[in-house]
Amino acid sequence: MSGSGRARTTSFAESGIGMSGMSGSRQQLSNSSGASVSGVRISSGRDGSRVTTVVATPGQGSCDRPQDVSYTDTKVIGNGSFGVVYQAKLCESGELVAIKKVLQDKRFKRGQGSYLFSVDVVRGIPQYDFDFQKDEVFLNLVLEYIPETVYRVARHHSKNKQTIAISFIKLYMYQLFRSLAYIHSLGICHRDIKPQNLLLDPDTGVLKLCDFGSAKHLIAGEPNVSYICSRYYRAPELIFGATDYTTQIDVWSAGCVLAELLLGQPIFPGDSGVDQLVEIIKVLGTPTREQIYEMNRHYSEFKFPQIKAHPWQKVFRARTPPEAIELVSKLLEYTPSSRLSPLKACAHQFFEELREPNTRLPNGRDLPPLFNFTEHELRIDPSLNAVLIPPHVRNQRTTSVGGKPEGSGSGGSSPSVLAGKDTELPGNGASPQNSKVPTGPDAPSAGVPSLPTNVAGTAPATAAAAT
Repeated sequence: MSGSGRARTTSFAESGIGMSGMSGSRQQLSNSSGASVSGVRISSGRDGSRVTTVVATPGQGSCDRPQDVSYTDTKVIGNGSFGVVYQAKLCESGELVAIKKVLQDKRFKRGQGSYLFSVDVVRGIPQYDFDFQKDEVFLNLVLEYIPETVYRVARHHSKNKQTIAISFIKLYMYQLFRSLAYIHSLGICHRDIKPQNLLLDPDTGVLKLCDFGSAKHLIAGEPNVSYICSRYYRAPELIFGATDYTTQIDVWSAGCVLAELLLGQPIFPGDSGVDQLVEIIKVLGTPTREQIYEMNRHYSEFKFPQIKAHPWQKVFRARTPPEAIELVSKLLEYTPSSRLSPLKACAHQFFEELREPNTRLPNGRDLPPLFNFTEHELRIDPSLNAVLIPPHVRNQRTTSVGGKPEGSGSGGSSPSVLAGKDTELPGNGASPQNSKVPTGPDAPSAGVPSLPTNVAGTAPATAAAAT
């Protein structure tokens, strides 16, 4: 982790070569390309704990020199078909990190190339304390550790027959849409938006989008697999078998997440791909021929019963804010091009409370950075900038230099606290190591936690090149 406070992400590859004979000395091995790479050093800490030291070469530039990175207290906190996620503690700072270990398929360049944004790469380091088959190569991502997910927070409320306060839903969804706006502007589609892949810091209210294992840079004319995304959050064009879909499939998924937080349960809980479509039709009604054509122009079968759309007001509880219902209705559209863009979603009136100058978190802290848009973000849709940047933030930008990027909480008037029954951010006290990795149709495809992208879009993100 960098001393500047920026979340620093390191990755290193390891070759599955037996290392049982290695003790405290560092061993030299060769990777699949024949280049010599450094091994690891195992030693004992002052308290007798086992310390693992790897040679890390930051990927910020060619001038960066290799450096030793030591960590201890390694334990498994998640696993799945993707590999394993470990929690560890950096010896120098005591900071907790997550290490995501992913088996590299030689047919694909997973987690490499243009998908690595500001990622510190440690190249070709074999790991000592894991036993793998010969010639297998694993990519290890050393990530910022974030203790919570939207999934666990929502599940906690559901078990207690409660709903998440609307103000927290605003805070979480705004940051998700801002993250999507950034990666979509780069042509990257996440393809697995769901509550399990939304990390939460209970103290600061920061949400980070994680698990880019299914993400892909979409190129016009290049086919993509349609069997992608967790079932409950799968866009209808994917169910119709489209292979030329756009980043708008992420918008549909985000709409499903928003609806789920408002309802306290998934809005489209299908038991299969076909049943998923049935659940969607129950709410949106039977799609027209024109809508089916827009979802997949190659789909010729049209044998659905004619069902009328269910009024959105009757889908949600009576006390649900009308602007929240309107936002959901503009996200969950059959026609992909009719769905709001992520940035237009950020500008929606549902999030107006967040733009008020003195809004604070219930614990008295300032809101997390919500309006520190980069020049790149401001170029995505300049027509929205006047709405996206509140006047108090705009004035602060023009009158101060080197100050805090946020205007929330500043000024002479008394701060307003996010409304709701919660006296603190939901989710405090829970931790991934004490929670089972969920299974079923909404189970995480790559565990938790994973590589996050900052809400400002400037922190590391990675994606695997999928088919």
